Amino acid sequence: MEQRTYNQYCATARTLDIVGERWTLLLIRELMTGPKRFGDLQASLRGLGTGLLSARLKHLEREGLAEKITLPPPARTPAYALTGAGAELGPAVLALATWGMKWAMGERRDGEAFHPGWAVLGLKTCFNPEAAAGVRAVYEFRVGEEIFHAEIDDGALETAHGPSHRPDVVIETDDATFLEVFTGDRALADAVEAGDMAVSGDGGRLRRLGAFFTWPERGERTAAERARRRAPDHGSPGYNGP
Repeated sequence: MEQRTYNQYCATARTLDIVGERWTLLLIRELMTGPKRFGDLQASLRGLGTGLLSARLKHLEREGLAEKITLPPPARTPAYALTGAGAELGPAVLALATWGMKWAMGERRDGEAFHPGWAVLGLKTCFNPEAAAGVRAVYEFRVGEEIFHAEIDDGALETAHGPSHRPDVVIETDDATFLEVFTGDRALADAVEAGDMAVSGDGGRLRRLGAFFTWPERGERTAAERARRRAPDHGSPGYNGP
């Protein structure tokens, strides 16, 4: 298949020639959190067929944005990882996510897939480094079958899949509750009181969670959205419990 081009000597157009095809940036998003096996990518990108996934991965390899690797022991299985050039697309992907949180998300539509692991990047877009200055804290999230953690170190943030060795706070819940709290549609304290979320660890760090991670205020792009009555804003996922 011949690659389509905008045929413009422009940095934006040239970049879109490379990553503008459907699914390509989502593959970059998946690989931003670490190497993935073919099956891992297929599981995360529901609706992307095997043939098209193979074609997109070959495209990323051909363009020097991804490469095949072998995972270290004990896995020792083939996987895909971003190259240096591919990794430098990270800030652009996060910028798109930040814009989308404000202007594109809205309510979840019927049939839309959601994977809690996407929050590994989502937490970065919601992070408030000024509020986290001088703070050291590790939050571990156990959402359904997925585990990931966020480590704050004096205003800097690192997020990763898998458990933390020494979490200060552990939050355990299901997919639906996590999504409600993460998007600010439900207060964390309400979820805990209802028994939909279990929390343990340092109470002080738990209470400050909402200051460190804040979903941006949603905007309405169209006149119809602006006219629609909006639900009350529950704010950030802070915790006001004991």
